[in-house]
Amino acid sequence: MGRLKELRNYVESELEKMESPSKRNGAIVHLYGVSLAATMIAKKRGLDPETLSMAAMLHDLYAYESGSYDNHAHKGAELAREILEKLSLTTPEETELICSAIYRHDDKHTIDSPADEALKDADVIHHCLNDPSKAVKEKEKARYESLLREFGME
Repeated sequence: MGRLKELRNYVESELEKMESPSKRNGAIVHLYGVSLAATMIAKKRGLDPETLSMAAMLHDLYAYESGSYDNHAHKGAELAREILEKLSLTTPEETELICSAIYRHDDKHTIDSPADEALKDADVIHHCLNDPSKAVKEKEKARYESLLREFGME
C-alpha cells in the first residue's frame, strides 16, 4: 500500500469516530477536495504532489476531532507531527514541510514558503469551488482571484 493511501485510511478511521454523519461527510469531502487541489497545484508549480496531498489530508483533522477551529492550524500541525511520526510515513524533512504548511494554512494574507502557499491555495480552491452558490469569503478573495488567473479560469 502506498503511503498516501495509508494516511488516507488512517484519517478515515479517525473521522469514523465523529458522531454526526453529516459533519463526517463534510469532513471527508473537504479533506479529499483539498487533497486533490493540492496535488494539482503541486504538479503545476513543480512541488511534490504526494507530500502536499498528505498535508491536505491532515490540515483540518484537529478541528474535526476536537470540534473546535480555535487555533486549529497550530494545534493541527502538532497533531500531524504525532500522526506522521507514529505511522513512519515521511522523512524528517517531509514532516517539517507538512507541519509548516498546516501551521500556516489559515493565514491567507501572508506569503510563506511555496509548499505553505500551495496548501493555502488548495484550501481556498475547495472553499470557493465546492459550492459556487456561496459568496467568496473576504479573506480569500484576492487569493482566489489570483488562482483563477493562474489556472486560466478568469
